[in-house]
Amino acid sequence: MRYRFLTEDQDVWSQNAWDHVPPPDDQDEIIAASLARQKAAPVPEEEKTKYNDKPAKHWDNFYKANAGNFFRNRKWLHLEFPELVHAAEPEAGPLTIAEIGCGAGNAIFPLLSANRNPELSLRAYDYSSHAVKVVQSDPLYHAPPVGNIAAAVWDLSSETLPPGLEECSVDFVILIFVLSALHPNEWQQAITNVHKLLKPGGCVLFRDYGRYDLAQLRFKKNRLLDENFYIRGDKTRVYFFELDELALLFTGSTVPNSFQTIDPTSAPIIHASLLSTSSDSSHPLFSTEQLGVDRRLIVNRKRQIKMYRVWMQGKFRKL
Repeated sequence: MRYRFLTEDQDVWSQNAWDHVPPPDDQDEIIAASLARQKAAPVPEEEKTKYNDKPAKHWDNFYKANAGNFFRNRKWLHLEFPELVHAAEPEAGPLTIAEIGCGAGNAIFPLLSANRNPELSLRAYDYSSHAVKVVQSDPLYHAPPVGNIAAAVWDLSSETLPPGLEECSVDFVILIFVLSALHPNEWQQAITNVHKLLKPGGCVLFRDYGRYDLAQLRFKKNRLLDENFYIRGDKTRVYFFELDELALLFTGSTVPNSFQTIDPTSAPIIHASLLSTSSDSSHPLFSTEQLGVDRRLIVNRKRQIKMYRVWMQGKFRKL
């Protein structure tokens, strides 16, 4: 993969994006001002229930309004997760990949299009019934060139496994910007379900929003539901993670020193729902193969605007 690193002798406006760019010197002040503004006018207590009750309904409305036009196809998956490339090779053998929170199929269809493995099974799940209808209406869904695909409605935080899959039947679970849409109280059940689905040695491929991402700092008043947890204008929810929170969720421990090669975000705060995780007798459920912060500077050259994005990315292996 070719990274674009911003050095002192390069013009920041010469590219649309730069990789692994540290935040500016005044970022702490920007963060403090944004959080103070948000905490001064959070979502009123009496309104929180309507956002947390039946969240799939709000995602249904989202996909009805945007169909398949909102998210771009995630063609970068093969660069960040080469395991998916190997799974699609002709001689890879029988493998099952499940994307949970598939949306309109922006990850699963690029995989299906590139697949050359006749024994590859792709499974796509979302708790938005309209999103699943969008996936099922795609011509590629009905006539996959190689391998097979099936999609169904399923809530990752429910206490049942998805239709069409049994325990220990999946080789890879893809979780791309999915966990952040759940309420923090739902995370534990979600991770338990993923663990049940995976075969021993199976792998979670994870990417989600990071603490103090531009999207978090832009939220105005009446958007803060809980610490680092917000409601968007379309009534969908989003959480912004810290490294240690993800490590605790998957392994029961904070980030190992061996994964501290990338600076964490400022002033890490662990959500209260995770404080008892380390004493959970079920852990460790996973080992951490990769976990880091992806910092990227996005540049609007026409308007001369710098936008600092923060994402979390990881790979977790079932023990």
